[in-house]
Amino acid sequence: MAVSKPATLARGLAALLLAAASVSTAPAFAATPAPAALGPAVLDPAALDAAIAARPGDPVAGAVARVTADGLVWRGSADDPVSGRPVAPDAAFRIGSINKTFVAAVLLQLAAEQRISLDGTVQQYLPGTLPASFTLPITVRQLLDHTSGLPQAVEGPELEGTELEKRDGLIANRFAIETLDLVVQRTLRPHPERGLPEAGPAFDPGSEQEYNNFNYRVAGRIIEQVTGHTIREEVTARILKPLGLRHTEVTEGRPAMPEPHLAGYVPDSADTPTDVSEQGGNPESMVSTPADLDRFLRALLDGELLPPQQLHDLLTLPRDASGRLVPVRGAGECPFGPDKGRACYSAGLMAVPLRDGTVLWGKTGHDLGYSDGFFTTPDLRRRLVYSVGTGSGTPAPALRLAATTFGPFAP
Repeated sequence: MAVSKPATLARGLAALLLAAASVSTAPAFAATPAPAALGPAVLDPAALDAAIAARPGDPVAGAVARVTADGLVWRGSADDPVSGRPVAPDAAFRIGSINKTFVAAVLLQLAAEQRISLDGTVQQYLPGTLPASFTLPITVRQLLDHTSGLPQAVEGPELEGTELEKRDGLIANRFAIETLDLVVQRTLRPHPERGLPEAGPAFDPGSEQEYNNFNYRVAGRIIEQVTGHTIREEVTARILKPLGLRHTEVTEGRPAMPEPHLAGYVPDSADTPTDVSEQGGNPESMVSTPADLDRFLRALLDGELLPPQQLHDLLTLPRDASGRLVPVRGAGECPFGPDKGRACYSAGLMAVPLRDGTVLWGKTGHDLGYSDGFFTTPDLRRRLVYSVGTGSGTPAPALRLAATTFGPFAP
């Protein structure tokens, strides 16, 4: 159940990493070596232990993380302060929007097999899905890099009352299943019984970038339409089984969590942390572990899953006719370097430049009660996977882990 506002996804981690950073816009991952200024990939277990350890002011939740540096691996966790129980370093968690990277990888594989074209359109693959007000074609590529112009997804129940009362409603409704048909109706054809008009495009396709869950809901439906299989079946057959990701699954809305798992918490109206680990969500929701996500990120970016052309597509940021990165909608999105306010999302990933010019590639994710991320340097020598069992923003333990793994950062 993804509950974060779109703008929060480029904040938090990015805000810490990107201040005064310079942007490298090279689209090819393998052709972007880490600058020598980054120095050797030294693993400092004591510093990482200190980074993940709970401190005053941290969210009331446990955490898990995995850091890799030149083949050496640190695994860490912070105890769950609500239950008082320790958290296993290999605990499973809900990965939120990191599932978009899996969806993108499947679509790019289908493109490599010439079963779809990234320049093919939503109108072509899903006729009748978009209202007549969408007169301009929207391509698969524009879904993947968030330049489609589709309106923001309307997800979850309409909650009434004060903000505190809405917390209780969110918790009570956490087992709801957000099918694509339901989200399409809420987003594009809201309340026909009230005579409300159908939704129209937010902007011309390809002209701007706006992070939007709806893009990937539609992309997932294209996969199902083209293959005749569910997202779960395609992700399992194409990614999970070949890579041996035995602790990762597409849940299809099933609420149960495997053991051991990191508990996710949301405060109720009395500010009491409530365990929301068991929840519904959309059919593409996923559960994974630090080791499995690290394996996936490494395989994705070293060409194990994608041929060179599709790897290039994965890491290409959208540009206008003059070659400049397209502008980004949303306060606080892509707020860094000489290109701040311009595209930082590619087809399933985000580019995070550091002060010294190194560009991290990865993705953040947020499900109800979970804040997650995975990132790597271009040479794959330094990689970080984390999950903190709370909130929709990027919590302090994750920021400390990122700074320890990838520093130094700009002030």
